[in-house]
Amino acid sequence: MSRYRPEPPFAHDRAPKIGVLLVNLGTPDAPTTVAVRRYLAEFLSDPRVVEIPRVAWMPLLHGVVLRTRPSRSATKYAAIWTNDGSPLLVHSTKQKVLLSGYLGQRIKNEGLPSDLCAVELGMRYGQPSIAAALGKLRAANCEKILVLPLYPQYAAGTTASAFDAVSAYFGAMRRVPALRFVDTFHDDAGYIRALARSVNDYWQKQGRPDRLVLSFHGVPRRSLTAGDPYHCFCHVTARLLAQEIGLEPKQWVLSFQSRFGRGEWLKPYTFDTLAALGREGLGRVDVLCPGFVADCLETLEEIGIAGRRAFQKAGGKELHAIPCLNEQPAWLTALTDLAFRHLAGWLERPPDAAARERTLLRAKVVGAKF
Repeated sequence: MSRYRPEPPFAHDRAPKIGVLLVNLGTPDAPTTVAVRRYLAEFLSDPRVVEIPRVAWMPLLHGVVLRTRPSRSATKYAAIWTNDGSPLLVHSTKQKVLLSGYLGQRIKNEGLPSDLCAVELGMRYGQPSIAAALGKLRAANCEKILVLPLYPQYAAGTTASAFDAVSAYFGAMRRVPALRFVDTFHDDAGYIRALARSVNDYWQKQGRPDRLVLSFHGVPRRSLTAGDPYHCFCHVTARLLAQEIGLEPKQWVLSFQSRFGRGEWLKPYTFDTLAALGREGLGRVDVLCPGFVADCLETLEEIGIAGRRAFQKAGGKELHAIPCLNEQPAWLTALTDLAFRHLAGWLERPPDAAARERTLLRAKVVGAKF
């Protein structure tokens, strides 16, 4: 039996395409204990996510974590679930559709076929999977693929894990296409401008707060000393955003959320920061999560519900969770620019079917002589 997956059918009259794979973290299929357990089992089994020796971690994961955590997490998911499903999947799917349109128009403006690029979405955990998305791109005759993880700040537990999944898929394919991989866009000018636009639009409608908290997803503290640039990239994003908005240092603060386990994670912790600001008796604090390009459990429930509760319990008055970039036009423009730049050199007029067939025929004839 061959070690390779079956290749998609090949036809000489099909022009090759370029694929763009958007990658996000993933979501359970439903806000239920069973679905969350299945999702967490895949997520927390990733050695990039939990860097504990397998022999120690797997018994703990299946014997303790997956017996207790799914029901609690399911309750949280239920609090933010929409009629259309998981907010992360809903927004990510819309981003995929809109990017396809934006990119098609940009390519058309260059005098190329607007359908030259195919865009798909793959979730690192859950559905639609990265493997399924890559399968669609290969079936669409994509001979070159740009992988664009929707993680602005590189981290081994997110960006590198997406690379692992792509590598695993093509490790079982006979025909590996040309691949490019976007590792980070934490300091991308378009991304920073889109964040600033999001904040300014919100403040224009709701007024300005006493303090802005820029909350990024946390990672274990040891990742910093091990050489992961994530901590530094978060600080760069926060500094550039504050400059773009025109904030003074005393008007904003950076923090890290979503701590898991008892070990030390990157500090300061978001909930500790919100409690401290609450004890100051601030009238209003706004929280923006620049590391998330789509609203999800961590922004809607952890910040919008639990974070607000912690802030008010400590004496604060109002906490506003500023929406993520989602389908904001400035963000879609920035995402299109980012993809377009990384497609440089690939965007050229494809040969017509007849010329391509003649080239393949000549290659076969030459090969037959040897």
